Amino acid sequence: MIRALEALSLPFLTLLDPEDAHRLAIRGLQFMPLPKPGPDDPRLAVRAFGLNFPNPVGLAAGFDKSAEAPDALLRLGFGFVEIGSVTPLPQVGNPRPRLFRLVGDKAVINRMGFNNDGGDVVLRRLAARANNGGIVGVNVGANKDSADRTADYVKLIELFAPVASYFTVNVSSPNTPGLRNLQQAAALDDLLARVIDARERVRKNAGDSPVLLKVAPDLTLQELDDVVHIARSRRVDGMIVANTTISRPQRLQDSRKSEQGGLSGRPLFKLSTRMVAETYVRAEGAFPLIGVGGIDSGGAALTKIRAGATLIQVYSPLVFKGMSLVSDIKADLISTLRRTGRDSLSEIVGADAATITAEDWPD
Repeated sequence: MIRALEALSLPFLTLLDPEDAHRLAIRGLQFMPLPKPGPDDPRLAVRAFGLNFPNPVGLAAGFDKSAEAPDALLRLGFGFVEIGSVTPLPQVGNPRPRLFRLVGDKAVINRMGFNNDGGDVVLRRLAARANNGGIVGVNVGANKDSADRTADYVKLIELFAPVASYFTVNVSSPNTPGLRNLQQAAALDDLLARVIDARERVRKNAGDSPVLLKVAPDLTLQELDDVVHIARSRRVDGMIVANTTISRPQRLQDSRKSEQGGLSGRPLFKLSTRMVAETYVRAEGAFPLIGVGGIDSGGAALTKIRAGATLIQVYSPLVFKGMSLVSDIKADLISTLRRTGRDSLSEIVGADAATITAEDWPD
């Protein structure tokens, strides 16, 4: 059904302004009577961060910023959905236009600026679906004009702990001025210390809340050394690698390539995959990784897993390929397991990490 609907809707949506098309997609998911998906092949099951994922294909933050349609998205076959980024107070974000398709490059540039309905509204939505099951993570960020951005993250951990399957601490968006400075060693150590302390304070009443750290693909390797060291010392549960990039590969063709914001989609794939491998070898098994960036096929998903990702997330490629990409990736992963005689994807996580880190740096 989804594939047939997409054959009709995708050409129409591409004629609309990208943000209007996105808004229409969210509204459609809210009202479309989607059937519950059949069970995933058990060979796709993944155990990570103390959670049991039915399959490794997740929806990255940014699509459902304010938790308007997480259950509909789970019914499309995702193994997990990450909502947000959410900030304590509602935020309109940056002026429009702020979302751009680079069609020929199969890429997207955004400078959204953490637009969302705010913590209280999102909390009510997640509380209303709390008994529905499924893994729904909450990506948390800071308000642009906050006097104490670290306090914003702490407040959101305390607020959402009863309803979040896990948290993602987003310090890597390029669209909030100064936010990426929180990836610097001293600031990050203080932030994670306070976030983990908040998680521990609410654990008795809210239960376990895994905390993940999402980083930029633009870190130098020395900066990545510091980030992984701090993440390990503060005992975070995992890392997401990577957010959008502020770099612009020379191979980009679209005239909108000079727009300010974070670049995502196919041109990010090689860089983000290299950063997954670099993070994997530094983590030394201390925690699992979620790989994200340009995954537009089963082959790309497999490459990201072999680079070191236990789970993957997609978003920008959905703009060009539609939601049927999810089932296509899962089918390809099962085909690979069947062909190689393996029982689980865990057998190949990180298999190529050392090789990838020895290659020339991607353009």
